[in-house]
Amino acid sequence: MAKNSIPADIAKLSFEDALEELEDIVRELEEGSGGLESSIKAYERGANLKNHCEARLKAAQARVEKVVLAAGGDVSSEPADLD
Repeated sequence: MAKNSIPADIAKLSFEDALEELEDIVRELEEGSGGLESSIKAYERGANLKNHCEARLKAAQARVEKVVLAAGGDVSSEPADLD
């Protein structure tokens, strides 16, 4: 599998579903309840979920910018404060 390739089962997830699964993985890893091998696999899946979420957000941003440009508005490229 290529370094930036997202597995097909993750690629078909909506942003919300991927984020929810990623949050579950983070909770499980923070609890430390799994063994080393399962933790490594969970971390790898989490990294793929994170990449998928970032790609979905980037695509959504591009769509919003396209709508704003089509409406004749100015597009600002300042980072959003999501905290």
